[in-house]
Amino acid sequence: MALIVLEGIQFYGYHGYYEEERILGNDFILDVIVSADTEIAAENDELYEGEEDEEKKPSTVNYETIFLLCQTEMRKPAKLLESLVGRIADRIEGYFENVEGIAIRLRKLHPPLGGRVDSAWVATTRGNLDLSYLSLVRKLGKR
Repeated sequence: MALIVLEGIQFYGYHGYYEEERILGNDFILDVIVSADTEIAAENDELYEGEEDEEKKPSTVNYETIFLLCQTEMRKPAKLLESLVGRIADRIEGYFENVEGIAIRLRKLHPPLGGRVDSAWVATTRGNLDLSYLSLVRKLGKR
């Protein structure tokens, strides 16, 4: 099992409960963590398994494809961040066969709340996902 992570994906989108938010838009930051079986990809150093004449199956979760799937969903306005995060999770799970778990966090920067707020965010997790590994990565990064 491996974690494939995209952090800090930046989008401008027209999401929000109030009509003004859907007209003016806002800045968003998306973090995506996908847990997947990548053993074949690690052994073969290839995105796909199978030969030219066989059906090619993904051997990993391609983070470029994750980005494009997220971009597609972020272009479709939503009233609630919960709805948008759910759509992104559905899209990723529906595209890749080897996803074992997923976590998504979507932050709306400086939401219009009548006072200074850095961000409001919604997160979801699905499936089998061990995030304890991330605390180790953060500790190693501080060295």
